[in-house]
Amino acid sequence: MTTSGDRLKALLQECDLTPSDFAAQRCVTPQHVNNWFKRGVPLARMDEMADLFCVHRRWLMNGVGPKYHSAILRQSGVCAEAVHQPTSLLDLDGRLLRISLYRLHGNQLSPDMQGHLTLPAQSLETLGVLPQQAICMLMPAGNMAPMIPQDAIIAIDRGSTHVVDGQTYALLHSGQLKVHSLSLDHDDTLCLHSHDQRNYAVERYTFAQRQEQGLEIIGWVFHWSYFNQRGSF
Repeated sequence: MTTSGDRLKALLQECDLTPSDFAAQRCVTPQHVNNWFKRGVPLARMDEMADLFCVHRRWLMNGVGPKYHSAILRQSGVCAEAVHQPTSLLDLDGRLLRISLYRLHGNQLSPDMQGHLTLPAQSLETLGVLPQQAICMLMPAGNMAPMIPQDAIIAIDRGSTHVVDGQTYALLHSGQLKVHSLSLDHDDTLCLHSHDQRNYAVERYTFAQRQEQGLEIIGWVFHWSYFNQRGSF
């Protein structure tokens, strides 16, 4: 693969997505997509395509560097392989932990004595989450739906604030709670990705902007739960 058009075509094949379906999804004509295959992805759409397929912009543009966002995390005994490994809540050793519910008041997180989430102790141990570092909160918005619906209960490891590309984190941003998948660009720009990419654009913040706007990573979202509600019949 020598051009960004070749790499785009390969990404569509990996996703089992036809060029015509892709064109309809991006609100362009099939001829536009065919031109991208032949002439390369337009620079104006390079970030959009990289974010859409969760690949590095540099790789898509010129084939240099790693293709996918990846990182190695060695923190509190956790490695990247363990972070990505799904953990069964049925694999219990009998011990359960009560994870306190927190709410945001101003810029401060405060425990809500009325609520908690119960999780197996063994699951937290497998993930390397220290019980005293775990809190739960309510998903504040619909940007991660349908993966994480609004008002779902999310469990957060406050001891894991190191960014692993593609993982989901809770953040404080100008006094507002946010939940996004994160990635770090080559210039240390923090990129906030939403699961609902159609309605939520990628947000990008340089280190200086993060300092100025009080953008802080609360911790890694390692679990979420919710009840599916049926519509009216």
